Amino acid sequence: MFFRDIIGHEPIKQRLVQSVQGQRISHAQLFYGFEGSGELPLAMAYARYVHCTNRGADDSCGVCPSCQKYDKLVHPDLHFVYPIALSKDLRVSTTVIKEFREAFLENPYLTLNDWFLKLDAENKQPVIGTEESGEILKKLSLTTFEGEYKIMLIWMADKMNLQAANKLLKILEEPPDKTLFLLVTTSEDQLLRTIVSRTQLVKIPRIQDDVLAKALAERNGLAQDEAVRIAFQADGSYSAALQLLEKDEQAAFNFQVFQTWMRACLKFDISKVMESVDNFATAGRERQKQFLTYALEMVRESLMANYADQSMIRIAGEERSFIAKFAPFVHAANGKQFMNELDRAYQHIERNANAKIVFLDLSFKANELLNVSNPDKVKG
Repeated sequence: MFFRDIIGHEPIKQRLVQSVQGQRISHAQLFYGFEGSGELPLAMAYARYVHCTNRGADDSCGVCPSCQKYDKLVHPDLHFVYPIALSKDLRVSTTVIKEFREAFLENPYLTLNDWFLKLDAENKQPVIGTEESGEILKKLSLTTFEGEYKIMLIWMADKMNLQAANKLLKILEEPPDKTLFLLVTTSEDQLLRTIVSRTQLVKIPRIQDDVLAKALAERNGLAQDEAVRIAFQADGSYSAALQLLEKDEQAAFNFQVFQTWMRACLKFDISKVMESVDNFATAGRERQKQFLTYALEMVRESLMANYADQSMIRIAGEERSFIAKFAPFVHAANGKQFMNELDRAYQHIERNANAKIVFLDLSFKANELLNVSNPDKVKG
């Protein structure tokens, strides 16, 4: 991954390059931003630039021995930590380093869901466990092989359990010489404040719509109108744009199940409600969380359809047609509580609650909320 491969964020790239050229490399940096905005690609391109032995004015050379190793993610002074599905046989991330390299090289805008699909572990919780801290210490105790710096890149650092986070904090307080920590997250607020306070923050905003549209047209061969439409719907995320393009199974699952579920909840057709609940329960936890995020977005779009400029609605096609009929049931008297219930269900799923119970309870609450009278009498 090179800086030139990253969509947008030119000012951030320039600052990162200048920090290396000016020898102002902070020993711990936190790359954080909205999923799909480029947080992991930027951290990887930065690591490559730090290790490159023939740096250009604005990017790595691509031909030196270091860059050649980065092409395969096998540089001996680049170390990775990332979430895994802990089991008796899988305790530390290096066990699946081959799979991680493959996943990143296939798609540098890798998401946590993509990664767990790769591991065939979508029904497991992503964790960076306590034993990972020992691996970090072990790797950083080694002398550098080729580069000036040992680089420890921790992707989805917010997935560290408390014990791992506390041990990392101790390393950050007394870092080994010539060691660079690159923490990457899409949930900076989930990290220990003491860790955040010891890092230099690199905030990555959403990709601008026009920049994303241009990239989609160039990289994916889209017509300009189609690229603009997809970029608008993706809301600054290249990962979301790719999902929209592929119209993958998850996107179809989200819409079809949400549509069926809401219709069943409105009249509380118990057989159809239970059918939907069973669909939720058999999906993996990451997919369940994605669905709840999708449901939150649909409720938000319904409120927008009722009270905001129609140009601000970011969905199209069948979803937009459904929202036109669904929006009258989501309004000022129930919209906020509806979103709170969905958010609460998300938190319960994240904490390993029984999915069937969570979604059945949510169905009862959805029935109550959908039947609350609309005080504004908004017409669909």
